[in-house]
Amino acid sequence: MTVQVNAQLVAKKIHDLQERLSQLSPDRDVRIVAVTKGFGVDAPRAALAAGLTMIGENYAQELVSKHEQLSPIERERIEWHFLGRLQRNKVRSLASIVSVWQSVDRVELIDEIARRAPGAKVMIQLNLSEEPQKGGAPVLEGSALVGHARDVGLDVVGVMGVGSAGNRADSAATFGRLVALAEDLGLPERSIGMSDDLEVAVAQGSTMVRIGTGLFGARAPRDGV
Repeated sequence: MTVQVNAQLVAKKIHDLQERLSQLSPDRDVRIVAVTKGFGVDAPRAALAAGLTMIGENYAQELVSKHEQLSPIERERIEWHFLGRLQRNKVRSLASIVSVWQSVDRVELIDEIARRAPGAKVMIQLNLSEEPQKGGAPVLEGSALVGHARDVGLDVVGVMGVGSAGNRADSAATFGRLVALAEDLGLPERSIGMSDDLEVAVAQGSTMVRIGTGLFGARAPRDGV
């Protein structure tokens, strides 16, 4: 079951969030990645209609399905960001669709993306909270992964991370480490901050926040769970 979204309500929420971000960060542009996992194709359509073009997805099959349902004009406008844990065997089906691979966290995945999508834009995902259920490489491996991705011809545009659940102080500290690493490596993009911790992320230097339920409402349970 997929949850239907109200395009007018989504547009209002996007407008309100953009206003909020401009107040939180008057001197730095913080952009929104609209996360549409768990929703139907009406979610990316609503985001596009409201002026957002960066759309995030966590599951390969779901992204491909939505992309195929979009019109040619919508496909030209959209910039798909892949956010979830990614198996190497899924890269081929996504190579011609994904604009930015945000969840790159290991050498094998870097090599497969370089083979299937030469010169692709990627972000290195770091496991900031060291929680095993979350994706991402250890922070200490970030520099080496960035170097390897560059060596094989990928366009490393930034780093991505997920904050500590329910602990803003820990999130602030770990977000700060991610931003410091990005600055050391000359990476302009810092994809940190979601619906629950965007204020902390923006304060630490986020350039893009990944927002799903804050725009589209509650998701339906996945696979009936």
